[in-house]
Amino acid sequence: MIKTFIYKTFSASMALLVLFSTVSFTVEKHFCGDVLIDAAVFDTAEKCTSDSYELKAAMDCCKDTIGVIKGQDELSVKTFNDLDFDQQLFIATYAHTYLNLFEGLPQLVIPHENYSPPNLIFDIQILDQVFII
Repeated sequence: MIKTFIYKTFSASMALLVLFSTVSFTVEKHFCGDVLIDAAVFDTAEKCTSDSYELKAAMDCCKDTIGVIKGQDELSVKTFNDLDFDQQLFIATYAHTYLNLFEGLPQLVIPHENYSPPNLIFDIQILDQVFII
């Protein structure tokens, strides 16, 4: 029970690690002065849109910052010919044994398959009063 739970947890965490290591995204932030107005991950950040005189005066010092978090771009893909001879031999042997592992069993021969028992005319055990105890 615990072994399957650990196995499934480890498998899920490795899948998430691969997913998050290859995903890249941007974080966009909008500042008015030193005040953070909006931050967005998948959308554009909201700008300062107010009619007040103070914010219009502060519009000159508004700035947008964009932080890019890059994932892994280069994934190495190896073909069978890129491997050493020992690795190729191991993979070929493993594939051969795995594919031949699940061969079907020969059909079982049942010699009395078409045999029909004789009709019972008398129950001999009852007539002779012989019972298995």
